[in-house]
Amino acid sequence: MRRIQRDDVVEVRSGKNKGARGQVRQVLPKRDRVIVQGVNMVKRHMRPTQVGTPAGIIEREAPMHLSNVAVVCPACDRPARIGYKKRADGLKVRVCRRCEADID
Repeated sequence: MRRIQRDDVVEVRSGKNKGARGQVRQVLPKRDRVIVQGVNMVKRHMRPTQVGTPAGIIEREAPMHLSNVAVVCPACDRPARIGYKKRADGLKVRVCRRCEADID
């Protein structure tokens, strides 16, 4: 189980997009990076390759390091560190360390 998972809402803690919130589109665990929707936008000059691929300047999200984002707790609506607990039914869940609410 990862601390940050796909579809989590995260807030950027440092860098040019500090304070921005977005949903995690992809987690790249081998590189310790995440791609957040609408954050860390870069422009790429693309040439047409095959039929259907447009050419020109395309704007897309670039990966950013995991340490630069924090999961937003759905209960207290603030960025929080993540802890783990086992429920009574034996399921391991992620919890907010600030308010002890389940994130999963």
